[in-house]
Amino acid sequence: MNPEQGLPLPQRYSAILVVALGLTLSVLDSAIANVALPTIARHLHASAAGSIWVINAYQLAITISLLPLASLGDRIGYRRVYMAGLALFTVSSLGCALATSLPALAFARVIQGFGAAGIMSVNTALIRMIYPPEHLGRGISINAMVVAVSSAVGPTVASAVLSVATWPWLFAINVPIGIAAFAGGLKALPRNTPHNAPYDFLSAVMNAFVFGLLIFAIDGLGHGEHRGYVLAELVAAVVIGYFFVRRQLDRPAPLLPVDLLKIPIFALSIGTSICSFAAQMLAFVSLPFLMQDTFGLTQVQTGLLMTPWPLIIVFAAPLAGVLSDRYSAGILGGIGLITMTCGLLLLATLDAHPEPLAIAWRMTVCGAGFGLFQSPNNRAMLSSAPRSRSGGASGMLGTARLTGQTLGAALVALIFGVAPQRGPTIALYVAATFAIVAAAVSMLRVVQRGATAST
Repeated sequence: MNPEQGLPLPQRYSAILVVALGLTLSVLDSAIANVALPTIARHLHASAAGSIWVINAYQLAITISLLPLASLGDRIGYRRVYMAGLALFTVSSLGCALATSLPALAFARVIQGFGAAGIMSVNTALIRMIYPPEHLGRGISINAMVVAVSSAVGPTVASAVLSVATWPWLFAINVPIGIAAFAGGLKALPRNTPHNAPYDFLSAVMNAFVFGLLIFAIDGLGHGEHRGYVLAELVAAVVIGYFFVRRQLDRPAPLLPVDLLKIPIFALSIGTSICSFAAQMLAFVSLPFLMQDTFGLTQVQTGLLMTPWPLIIVFAAPLAGVLSDRYSAGILGGIGLITMTCGLLLLATLDAHPEPLAIAWRMTVCGAGFGLFQSPNNRAMLSSAPRSRSGGASGMLGTARLTGQTLGAALVALIFGVAPQRGPTIALYVAATFAIVAAAVSMLRVVQRGATAST
């Protein structure tokens, strides 16, 4: 078998199913934990502020370990990192289910986050090995569709489980699914030829400090922490980050892929991703407040009216994936993000008592635009990197998404603190600004590609 041409068809289906199952578990687990947080806090006799660590521990572990694990995948093989992450996630899910105190649960969630990072860090690198180049967009679109579906059904799954069982079952149900995915992965997942460069452990530690400090600083800024602490965290992140980046410059396969960021299409795709996910998170966090506090809708109505956005991505992502195998990601992404900008502005300018249908179709416009952008952008990012650096590209893809989401959530908190009355509306206007900037950056890829072709 020629590794450049992907897996043969029967094995291809099995392999993408394994990748999809692992990704579903890691994304779904974040969504269901959000819904169950009040229940968990009451059961473990924890404060609301303390219980937030059930979420933060998971997200922080993923963010600080994505790039180190992606780099490890380049060195020891993507299959090994993915399977180890899946195993760790499954075992730690059992640990979460058996936890009897908040510290024990938070610790298990840290381990679970490292497992999820193992899955997320190399999943797109595996897709590049599973699919031939001419069908890579289709494989990427399955990835986008799985993330959208998992995000959309997460609250529903959590509510359904909590209606018939206690919160530990939210984590326990991961165990049989994880075991099934692990068993399938042993047979179906492809192997790549790793390179033998020594692993840079110091860079991995520096990476953890830089991203950890940045997250704490951004989160602290949004939640009104003492400015001195926030400033100290930012300064420390910048100083460590300076030496971290300098260390990467003379390495053949750096942990922070500065070599890939020198590729214009890759760098522009990263910028597009960060801005677009910041826009999406600004909208996702602020819209429930707009619907409940301004429009007077119930929680159930809000949940239903939030659904069209991720739901339409399920249909838009496969179409975008097919189109991305034929047309420029810069154009497709630009059109999608302009559409998303229009949807966000339409939501921001709703009157005080809108009809549910008026909200729903605007959410659909946003989701359709985001779905049209995501698959082509990810395909461009992955395919612009050398095949031997697929792990680094995959890690940067996940890091860009998490960076954008963290920035968006922090900006919502900051906006709500400055203008609590009009906060949701202002946040939607800021989201539209990020989306149109993302569209402009996406369109620059068309100019760049044309300049490259002319030379």
